[in-house]
Amino acid sequence: MKITTRWGCLVGMILGVAAANGAAAPRKGVRLENLTWIEAEQVLRPETVVVIPLGAAAKEHGPHLRLNNDWLMAEYLTREVLARADVVVAPTVNYHFYPAFVNYPGSTSLRLETARDLMVDICRSLARHGPRKFYVLNTGVSTVRALIPAEEILAKEGIILRHTDILHVAEAVEKEVLKQEGGTHADEGETSMMLVIAPETVDMSKAVKDFHENKPGPLTRDPNGAGTYSPTGVWGDATLATREKGEKIVRATVEGTLREIEALRAEALPAKP
Repeated sequence: MKITTRWGCLVGMILGVAAANGAAAPRKGVRLENLTWIEAEQVLRPETVVVIPLGAAAKEHGPHLRLNNDWLMAEYLTREVLARADVVVAPTVNYHFYPAFVNYPGSTSLRLETARDLMVDICRSLARHGPRKFYVLNTGVSTVRALIPAEEILAKEGIILRHTDILHVAEAVEKEVLKQEGGTHADEGETSMMLVIAPETVDMSKAVKDFHENKPGPLTRDPNGAGTYSPTGVWGDATLATREKGEKIVRATVEGTLREIEALRAEALPAKP
């Protein structure tokens, strides 16, 4: 028992020194799902910023990335936000509006109205208990078409909803590091990010360049079909992806997201109707 006590004291001293030196900084955010309702009542205040991660768990990303690519990205970015921002994080939403990919097996999409109302109902439910500021940590592009009308509906109820624009949050850095002639899906940029976020899910031996003229409509495997032709589901050049590029893009994405969350925190609450 004396040996155990000595080791316990020694470990406690080491941990104490590490914490004092900033080696074990406390987490700043909290996941709502890990609380009891009594604990939730304490953190769901009018000034609380609630983050809602949004990432598809079943959406094609070419032959080299998995269907749950966006979910993995949302979870990674959520962990970064939890460590650095005073927020309450709601459970990740893994179904939404992804009509451009339904031509590829395994991909799922909700109707725009369903996706819109899903987010409205989540925010309304939580707002009943205090919070009126919500931020969707959004990893999709087409999702914005459903998020904007959701924001408009909630604004009329005195609730602020904002979202990440994944195409622009790290745009300046992407312009510096990306070499592909164009693309936005399972491409050089997204694949580079995944080489940082979840490298074990990336098969670079199957990465391809698949970049055809951007036409109105979804991606299609039919060369004569309506929309942008993409036999692989890639739109861009995934072969150019590197971890080094990904580190820069991921860092810029996290920093941009944190700035947007703090800007939301600073926004004045609208008067309740």
